Amino acid sequence: MKITPPDPGSASWKRKAYSVIFESDTRAGRAFDILLLVAICFSVLAVMLESVRSIDARYGPILRAVEWFMTGLFIIEYLLRLLVVRRPLAYALSWLGIIDFLAIVPTLASLLSVGSRNLIVIRTLRLLRVFRIFKLGQFVGEGEFILTALKASRHKILVFLTAVLTLVVVIGTLMYVVEGGKNGFTSIPKSIYWAIVTLTTVGYGDISPVTVLGQTLASVLMILGYAIIAVPTGIVSAQMASPGRPAAPAFKQVICHVCQATEHRPEAEYCWHCGEKL
Repeated sequence: MKITPPDPGSASWKRKAYSVIFESDTRAGRAFDILLLVAICFSVLAVMLESVRSIDARYGPILRAVEWFMTGLFIIEYLLRLLVVRRPLAYALSWLGIIDFLAIVPTLASLLSVGSRNLIVIRTLRLLRVFRIFKLGQFVGEGEFILTALKASRHKILVFLTAVLTLVVVIGTLMYVVEGGKNGFTSIPKSIYWAIVTLTTVGYGDISPVTVLGQTLASVLMILGYAIIAVPTGIVSAQMASPGRPAAPAFKQVICHVCQATEHRPEAEYCWHCGEKL
């Protein structure tokens, strides 16, 4: 959905506010976005520090005050965004608008449920604006290239995951039969959990086989783990290195003033998303 600027005949403060809030190619807009990123980092850091008991016991009230202050700023910013655009609902339902809304919900929800305020880390999603603020559009192209390689490899990866799932189910069930509940393998799901942990070479150590046959199965599974880990990496790497792979597209560093789209081809004269002249 389009994020449209205010009407040309609207109040001048709305047009100026839109330029500052939504456009990062001006000095004021760039400064606003950088301050917003700093505020997001501070608010997330405050929540993280508050989860440390020793810090919370000493600075808890200060950290909570900082968080509520930051949330107040984010609420004002969100309301301003709704106020200055021509179609507030379009912005509210856009993915940027939804993320901006979710950024203020956890603190308000903490009035009903204390634990919900820890979800404030959702605000880190807003840090993705850094690609637009600092003109890092070329990284978007590289990300598109990786997604294309993953998409092209999806069938091979699906076959690989199916084979791995079958393997852990079979060996997990065998371990349940061989070891039994007396050695910690109290159920087939728990035995499958052990097989997954072992195959991925994590090895928590909370369950381990005792019998010779069980240890033999575990040894085989561990060796298979080392062999299997390299498979998905090889599949994707081969796709990325293939001669026919698509080149990462280069993008023009121009922001559409109507819909805020940034991924424009170098030769583009009109926005790929809304058709507005660049």
